[in-house]
Amino acid sequence: MTEPLEYEVVVIGGGPAGLTTAIYTTRLGHRTAVFEKEGGRHAAVSHVHNLLGVSENVSGEQLATHAVDQLEHYGGDFFPGAVESVARLDSGDGGDDDTDCTDAGGPRFRLESTHATVDARRVVFATGFRDRSPDVPELERFTGRGLHYCLHCDAYTLSDGSVFVLGHTESAAHVAMSMLNFTADVDLLLDDREPEWDDETDAQLRAHPLEVIDTAVVSADADETIPEDEPPWLGGLSFADGTERDYLGGFAMYGSTYNADLAADLGCDLREDGAIAVDENREASVDGVYAVGDVTHGQNQTTIAVGDGAYAGLAIHKDLRPFPKSVAELEALEGEGEGGSDGEGWGEGTLEDGVPGAAADLRARMRRVRDLETHPGLRGPSPGRE
Repeated sequence: MTEPLEYEVVVIGGGPAGLTTAIYTTRLGHRTAVFEKEGGRHAAVSHVHNLLGVSENVSGEQLATHAVDQLEHYGGDFFPGAVESVARLDSGDGGDDDTDCTDAGGPRFRLESTHATVDARRVVFATGFRDRSPDVPELERFTGRGLHYCLHCDAYTLSDGSVFVLGHTESAAHVAMSMLNFTADVDLLLDDREPEWDDETDAQLRAHPLEVIDTAVVSADADETIPEDEPPWLGGLSFADGTERDYLGGFAMYGSTYNADLAADLGCDLREDGAIAVDENREASVDGVYAVGDVTHGQNQTTIAVGDGAYAGLAIHKDLRPFPKSVAELEALEGEGEGGSDGEGWGEGTLEDGVPGAAADLRARMRRVRDLETHPGLRGPSPGRE
């Protein structure tokens, strides 16, 4: 039977949070792998916004492709497949000399994926969340092309247009009022559902210059001015009373579901809303487990996800790195060496064999990469420049 591949860090999820974590840990000398199932949420984003120096003409899929190239360039591994289970390794289940999961020298976790089984000392969940789609027929096909889920990402593109907000919750009401910062033409569409906001929000909502429409929305219509050979864009909505309204675009506000089942099965604490609970280092309640990006907060922002990944990558490195050691550790190793307490040599199998701390093949990769003139990633002239 083939032994599982061993990694110091395994990241589950190949969005901006997971890939940033993996790039950090790889460049900091830790053997790292990323697992990403096909069709992740960020890969479906048609235009990336608010990312410093990156054009909004870049899609989430393009950004991820560049990031995977970077990861592999630095020496990390990428597995295109879903992780089906994560389990802690107890004594006798694996690791160096069958040590248990608390032994720093051996793997702590075993991950079973579609095409591979791997062991890891640290696991990072970057599994994101799922938006709850509206029930309006044909509307979901306009996702990213008139139908949006993130106010902070897409309100800019709807400025001075006719805009809808689909939803009947407190959140939907506040998004509708917030859109008045960008346009004077806002409709809040209840889609034949009873509103769930409180009396205070109702009074606040009714005082704002927007229209609340109770009637059910029965279909979504394409913008007929878009050429047939281009992806369709939303043009408007049809209602059960026979009326139609043209819209530049709008937002569906029906909440989200966190992809936290694997973490919960492992014993990680979840927040009341279902997100994975983490501390300031993005570490979960189970020792050796981290979580980053939307699965921890649902902020739906590429830049925040990247920041989470950087925090986690640095924290994992500090957790795993063998140096610096404490004076007590060094004295213990010195006592094991042939030189004894006089410090004249460390002896076979002690400190000297552990320097440098990063693996030889990763260090060789570092030497090769630093001599290259061209590296993977987005590059090219800025608009208006030669």
